[in-house]
Amino acid sequence: MTGETSAAPPSPPPPWWVFHATGKAPGGEPPELPAPPPWRTFPGGPLQSPPPDDDRAAERRLGRVQDGPQLRREEIDAVNAALLLRRPLLITGPPGVGKSTLAYLIARELGLGRVLAWSVVSRSTLKDGLYAYDAIGRAQAIAAWRAGDTGNPPGADPVSGEKPPALGDFVTLGPLGTALLPYERPRVLLVDELDKSDIDLPNDLLHVLENGSYEIPELVRSNEESATVFTDDPRGTASVEGGRVECAQFPVVVITSNGEREFPAAFRRRCLPLEMEPPGREQLIGIVVSHLRQRPEGVEALVDEFENRLRGGGTQSIDQLLNAVQLTTAGGFQADADGRKLLEMLLRDLSKGR
Repeated sequence: MTGETSAAPPSPPPPWWVFHATGKAPGGEPPELPAPPPWRTFPGGPLQSPPPDDDRAAERRLGRVQDGPQLRREEIDAVNAALLLRRPLLITGPPGVGKSTLAYLIARELGLGRVLAWSVVSRSTLKDGLYAYDAIGRAQAIAAWRAGDTGNPPGADPVSGEKPPALGDFVTLGPLGTALLPYERPRVLLVDELDKSDIDLPNDLLHVLENGSYEIPELVRSNEESATVFTDDPRGTASVEGGRVECAQFPVVVITSNGEREFPAAFRRRCLPLEMEPPGREQLIGIVVSHLRQRPEGVEALVDEFENRLRGGGTQSIDQLLNAVQLTTAGGFQADADGRKLLEMLLRDLSKGR
């Protein structure tokens, strides 16, 4: 006997998991999601048509399917807890660690369709995420309708017999507003970099995240019982009754933050926290292989250098590693002094600002 012991095999996944972080799209029927808690059920309707898929966006983000899970066990636990409890995930971690990519991983594996992405900036408001109303466009359309097709002056009775422009034609739901439409299965909503928002936005989100509903005042004030509006999906439309939108299944909400500021306690109470760490060596190699569709020669040396920079306290992005591998595997690249200088530029510490 040598006295060496082999590593213990990984324990089997618990039976309550529905998400395993493999990134494999369901071959047939998508997996059945756990029933929501009684306090997270919503009676929204009428049910909308299933959302479209966006395989190209998923492949750009995730590459091709890898063997084995792409997350650590505690990270998979947190995602499954959010799915079970119908609560948003508040994901923190250094830039480029894959926080926003998690939304695409969930959507592809669970067959939940196109990810609705809301990239937050300092000027973003709750209304930007919910809907937009084109008041000027509607006024112009009404003026053209009143003028008719025979050159009548504005304000004249229409002679064409056509109905006036529908109010819903000038309402477009944003990513958050679309995610809260009543679907049979939940949508995936990515709220990216919420910490860059105005200080009031997290508090403004509280009511929507708690109640799973909102109103469109322009539709509420109209006499129309039902309106067809545009959605955040390409060429997508939805029916809204009484100007009120309420979900039937609370969406899978992935909120990312780079930790630039703290959120209010009331907001954090409604979210499940998940601190993502940089991928390990084998995960990094797997990411490279999945994106490049091959295992390039010398990739291990670049991965090791990338890891060393992370351990040294640098701020690095996985995109930097992919760019470096792509460059070094390009035909004719020479790892001479100029080539090394170019690699240093690609793998530079992002925290230094240049």
